[in-house]
Amino acid sequence: MRVELSGVTKGHDAEDLPATSITFESGKVTLAVAETEQRPTVLGLIASGRMRPDSGTVTIDGRADARALRRSVALVDAPGVSDPDAGVPLVGVVAEELMFAGRRADPISARRWLDAAGFRSLASTAIADIEPITRLRVLCELAVLRPHVEALVVTAPDRHGGQPLDWWTLFGEFADRGLAVLAVAGRASEWAITHADVIERAESAEASLRNSLGAFDERSAAWAQSGGGVGVDNA
Repeated sequence: MRVELSGVTKGHDAEDLPATSITFESGKVTLAVAETEQRPTVLGLIASGRMRPDSGTVTIDGRADARALRRSVALVDAPGVSDPDAGVPLVGVVAEELMFAGRRADPISARRWLDAAGFRSLASTAIADIEPITRLRVLCELAVLRPHVEALVVTAPDRHGGQPLDWWTLFGEFADRGLAVLAVAGRASEWAITHADVIERAESAEASLRNSLGAFDERSAAWAQSGGGVGVDNA
């Protein structure tokens, strides 16, 4: 599946979303940059067929078909649209998503799903208190349970904190399963992802420096314990 947005805008003078072109397709993760509080959600809604752009085009496999787009694309964790209420416990979030997927959605079924996913210990934890990468994994796994879903549009995953490379790697796992994944995030996340090698080298250098300083401290301590060096005869 291939979804293409070409020059899409929203709002008077494109204030809600300036002209944006992006393509995402099966088996790949794509990053779309959208700044401000509202624009990531607007772009996510347009990319998933849930909002019409004021200009530009959106196609799925070369044709304009908003219904097919809505059916095939899950909009994940979009603020104010598809994100769970902050105080709802994880088991409640799971039960609701199981219902959307057409599965048994009672508390027992939700807890069984959490058992299988390895997150039963978090069943009573409010979704707002779940570690960012765990939150995203759970919401994405639940989204792909829905019939006909072939793509995920994840909106502003960076707003929860954590390292962008963590959720970028997570989305890569879903792409490896054949899904198309579009992540809509800010420029800081874009920099972190595109400069992953720079960050890795910096972290490696920092670790090396810590090790060197640790070894220096150990030598200094040993030196002090030995009396600070060779004795000097002042006679």
